[in-house]
Amino acid sequence: MAKRDYYDILGVQRNASEQDLKSAFRKLAKDHHPDRNPGDKGAEQNFKELNEAYEVLKDPQKRAAYDRFGHAAFDGGMGGRGGGAGFGPDFASSMSDIFDDLFGEFMGGRRGGGQQRRSGRERGADLRYNMEISLDDAFAGKTAQIRVPTSVTCETCSGSGAKAGTKPVTCATCGGAGKVRASQGFFTIERTCPSCQGRGETIADPCPACNGAGRVVKERTLSVNIPAGVEDGTRIRLSGEGEAGSRGGPAGDLYIFLSIKPHELFQRDGSDVFCRVPISMTTAALGGQIEVPTLDGTVSRVKVPEGTESGKQFRLKGKGMPVLRSNASGDLYIQVEVETPKNLTRKQRELLEEFERLSAKDTSPESAGFFARMKDLFGGES
Repeated sequence: MAKRDYYDILGVQRNASEQDLKSAFRKLAKDHHPDRNPGDKGAEQNFKELNEAYEVLKDPQKRAAYDRFGHAAFDGGMGGRGGGAGFGPDFASSMSDIFDDLFGEFMGGRRGGGQQRRSGRERGADLRYNMEISLDDAFAGKTAQIRVPTSVTCETCSGSGAKAGTKPVTCATCGGAGKVRASQGFFTIERTCPSCQGRGETIADPCPACNGAGRVVKERTLSVNIPAGVEDGTRIRLSGEGEAGSRGGPAGDLYIFLSIKPHELFQRDGSDVFCRVPISMTTAALGGQIEVPTLDGTVSRVKVPEGTESGKQFRLKGKGMPVLRSNASGDLYIQVEVETPKNLTRKQRELLEEFERLSAKDTSPESAGFFARMKDLFGGES
């Protein structure tokens, strides 16, 4: 049985362009693929003929020979390789082209018919730096200098990894694709190239300073701006200050995680600040004014009314922590703690005893009421 004309099989004119051939093959291969036509011998035969025709016509030299001599140009029907019109050695090549076009976009656009080269450049890793600051620094903000050991671009080779005067060459194993393919039946298995590890390039003469890595370990000094109002656990990102990328790739980022040291006077709760201030028994009883510290370094006066009890809080509005990226500020809460007198002199003791004798129920109403209730309670039980 005489073979059909390759152009007729693909349904194109003899002057069809390479793109016309490819488009026709894509469409017909989808229609006649055995997976779409299970058990259809006619579709299987058409699919084989399509593959044979496209394998010849997509190659400019084979196409020129076919245009001049027809099928006689190929003894074995597949470019002199023998095997008739079956799935010859070039079947995986032609089918990988069509599957790249059909399914490359579905697979995230990462495939490109074996023509897309990987640059060999990889983004550097992100780094983490833990930094402890004081509450005063968190209140006012500061610019801090930090030293970070990291990988930086090799200055000798400018990150290429190749010795001066040379440059990386296209990987001979994968042709720069970064991947190699092996055909198994209808399928083509793709894996990372073992020679270049997926970079698409190899270095014959590596840079002596970085041993071909394109980067070296070095300690860097960086300036970090800490804004006022940061909280414990705040993360600051320094773009491009992480590890250098491989072979000229973009650098990663540096993430600074802040922790705030406990303060000896103040405790923070969000934007509010609390401070416990001891006062004397006489100030609590008679009233008066006390001076309290604030985070801005100034001293504020707080009026204590007479009869103030331990635990009483006074609010100083706007004297707390600034709110991050805002003009607002929290409040400062002063909690007074009445201090019990100790190490009394003889005179002080006599005066306190005199005070106790002169005290009435109204002087200490809570304690007087408490003991009165106890007397009634236990007196009633007896």
